[in-house]
Amino acid sequence: MTGTNSLPENLRVSGAESAQQTAFARAIPRWWWINAALFVATLATTTIFGAALVQSFESGRGFDIDVLSESYSRLFHGTTDVWLGLRFSLPLLLILLIHELGHFVACQRWNVDASLPYFIPSPSLFGTWGAFIRIRSPIFSRRGLFDIGIAGPIAGFVILIPVLTIGVLLSRELPPGAVQQSFIFGTPLALRLLEWIHFGNLEPSRILLHPMAVAGWAGLLATAMNLLPIGQLDGGHIIYALLGARWHRIISRVSIAFLAILGFLYWPWWILAVLLFFLFRRHPLVYDETPLPRGRKALCVAAVLIFALSLSVVPVRSS
Repeated sequence: MTGTNSLPENLRVSGAESAQQTAFARAIPRWWWINAALFVATLATTTIFGAALVQSFESGRGFDIDVLSESYSRLFHGTTDVWLGLRFSLPLLLILLIHELGHFVACQRWNVDASLPYFIPSPSLFGTWGAFIRIRSPIFSRRGLFDIGIAGPIAGFVILIPVLTIGVLLSRELPPGAVQQSFIFGTPLALRLLEWIHFGNLEPSRILLHPMAVAGWAGLLATAMNLLPIGQLDGGHIIYALLGARWHRIISRVSIAFLAILGFLYWPWWILAVLLFFLFRRHPLVYDETPLPRGRKALCVAAVLIFALSLSVVPVRSS
């Protein structure tokens, strides 16, 4: 006779109902409307930015930041063509959503309490600062930490590549005599390879990216930043799971110092380095220090490859 069967019937039923209610509460959070409101706000801001991209693309000229203020003006005046920006916002939000759901599903598999994705709207460039999930309970093992850390980048990259490929195919060369683009997106390796296949040796500054290609580009930037081997970023989780706490601290500090050096080429890296140093450098303790099995170590190669394909040292610049 087990301990569970020796309990009175009413207590067994009560305990089962309580467990079901707890699971239901975790599946549908009480404050789910905050996640929904942030998603709608981010959909609006990214669509407005996308409308500026569409206007620039259809007029055959490079993106100009001044067009963004025109998009907000058209929205306030009720102009319906703002919704053409969905060509940018929907693929971008899909990439971000799949990335975060990769983390969320991995958390569920390891019985780690995690929130639904929070999207961060922004009225400025790209219309968003990305998305994240809150992990509200400890991650006990290095295997669980690795799976949760790597699931997002892999899931997001799988959907990102077809979006980027279609976007590059829809892109075109700047017309002869057109004004040089005043705002030029960097060319991470994944984008450059696709541009080379479709446009040959044409300089990136002469390629007018379709809004969907810009969405894929923004997804690459978010992926690369998440895979930085620092603190509580996805790359930091992977490094901790692979090498342990001591090497995680060392690699995090070296990577932050490297970001500070890159700041001389692109000053926003300084801001990121400061934020990571003061807010996200430390990593929560993982209790089970059992090393990763060989199969998971092999997946680290995939993470390094995704990082190399996604990274752009100078993400945006003026011509």
